[in-house]
Amino acid sequence: MTQVPQHIAIVMDGNGRWASRRFLPRIAGHRQGVESLRRCVRAVVARNVKVLTVFAFSSENWNRPADEVSGLMDLFAMALGREVPQLKLDGIQIHFVGERTGLSAKVAAGIAQAESATASNSRLVLNICFNYGGRWDIVQAAATLAAQGKPVTEQTMSQAMALAHVADPDLVVRTGGEQRISNFLLWQSAYSEFYFSDKLWPEFDEGELDRAIESYGQRERRFGKTSGQVNPPDPSEVTSLQQD
Repeated sequence: MTQVPQHIAIVMDGNGRWASRRFLPRIAGHRQGVESLRRCVRAVVARNVKVLTVFAFSSENWNRPADEVSGLMDLFAMALGREVPQLKLDGIQIHFVGERTGLSAKVAAGIAQAESATASNSRLVLNICFNYGGRWDIVQAAATLAAQGKPVTEQTMSQAMALAHVADPDLVVRTGGEQRISNFLLWQSAYSEFYFSDKLWPEFDEGELDRAIESYGQRERRFGKTSGQVNPPDPSEVTSLQQD
């Protein structure tokens, strides 16, 4: 039986290319990406994954064309209003992770309402990284510790990170055929397993999720130890060999 990762993180890449290949505006790809995320949430719940973290909008995405950024903000606000009631009913707890300064009042209010409405849910924790960057996360954690007069150690940094409410991701998936991390969960993914999918995000389905999970299940996670330490031989087998 394949071991299922408890925390999956996904770089949802390829919306724009999906739309361009169909001679559609890029925002159409982002709309389709919302549909893919809805499908993915249902799929990970069915597979008993406990945490899903997705990269929705990076701190670098502000550099995209102004009309695309504006369209993304409108789509995000609309998706919040449309999706949150169902997510609440499905037992999903929503967290938004990222810098909130500079967001519009409409988006900020939608974020706050979504988190409040789903705070008591426990079936799945859905972290939406919005206006997020891994370097920002490390800097804000260090600044928080400095302001509190606390020492900077691995433990205190982990406690000050924006995703301190969940364990580090077991599996990081990137869609769209690219093989880079793009400033996503730099601290938290230190020992994560990675799976790179050629499918564009709007095409990412249950079958591709299962392939990612199957690939994860074939990995040996050693965390700096040797294979022998992680999988020590059965004492009975050792005794048998010695007797032979």
